[in-house]
Amino acid sequence: MENEANISIYRAARTIKRRQNTLYNALISIYDDSIFVGEISQLWPQLPLLANLRCGLWYSSKFHSTCYFKSTDGHTNNWSFNTSRLNLHVALLAGQKGGCIIVDSTRKGKRFPDSMSKTIPIWTCVLNRSVYNYRKKMCNGGVVLAKGNASDEHEKSTSQFTADWDCSLHLPLWVSDTEKAAIDDRVEEWIKELDASGADIASLASCLKKPLRPLWISQKTVIWLNEVPDHDSWDFTPIILVSASSQSGIIQNRTTSEFSWNYIPGAGDDEESWARGLTPSLFWKNAYDLINSGPDICNQKVADIVEKDRVYRAQRGQIAPQVILKSSKLSGNSSDLSHVEPPLSSDISDLNIDLKASDESCTISWLGSTNLAVGTSQHDMIYLIWN
Repeated sequence: MENEANISIYRAARTIKRRQNTLYNALISIYDDSIFVGEISQLWPQLPLLANLRCGLWYSSKFHSTCYFKSTDGHTNNWSFNTSRLNLHVALLAGQKGGCIIVDSTRKGKRFPDSMSKTIPIWTCVLNRSVYNYRKKMCNGGVVLAKGNASDEHEKSTSQFTADWDCSLHLPLWVSDTEKAAIDDRVEEWIKELDASGADIASLASCLKKPLRPLWISQKTVIWLNEVPDHDSWDFTPIILVSASSQSGIIQNRTTSEFSWNYIPGAGDDEESWARGLTPSLFWKNAYDLINSGPDICNQKVADIVEKDRVYRAQRGQIAPQVILKSSKLSGNSSDLSHVEPPLSSDISDLNIDLKASDESCTISWLGSTNLAVGTSQHDMIYLIWN
């Protein structure tokens, strides 16, 4: 009986979660958080706005570029500086523009995702120390760029550079001293990995005039608008980390003039599970229409938008939508394909119809917006699929 009660509670919790995590709730939560992102970006309008893929890309229609810092690289006791995700373009852009703003969010009730709490601070520290080592090597005669008086002047400026260059590991206050010490102990190891990767540290050293340093801003951050410092006034190159989501451990019921809805923190995360093929770019092209449509017809509007976009691109030869299906070595009756749903977006590579598992394959194509698809298999059979 106890086990049955636990299963019932689990099912009830799952049902409640499904009702709360609707498509409309996700989209209006993203839109609501995007207002905060827009306000922060206007505090430093000269700094480029970057989205941390993939979640961060949902929170503005005006990103300058993207980056990819993974939260898993900042998980406790799993810290990493990943040379396959160097994000050097971010450091170079920050050096050129005097800083940058990076947007991400989190669903876990934290103020910041681990990508912002630890992954990016690790990244800034490793790059700063690597640049310091490079400039110090130049100062000691490892690299000669000029002759005579110009060389003396260069050596003097380089000496001043290395003396003032901040190589400290800057972590937020909520990261314990013990964890900070453990991370700091591994920085030299990561610098060696960076050097071995062949990264262009010379270009970074010539571009960065001040060391990189992260700053953290969330919806709970208090900012006095009449005292916002100019980014040029800092003695470092700011990497401003904006967590778009509102921190909450409880369900927040909110209302607009017409609709009530449940706020979802970090709603842009794990888009495959809720977006129904909608992409950030499609969302922002139709944001006002979708938000004003209300929860009852939002799903249908998204389906129409996604299908219209798919047909538009297919007619222009862009990403022709084909699906690879698994077929059986037909023995006896074939499996029923009468209730296969058409794809809702151009990214349909994960749509598999398993006909009793086989290595054989067939290809189908959806016909415009008709909800019909045709295809052939290696068994010389033609399938007609409809919805």
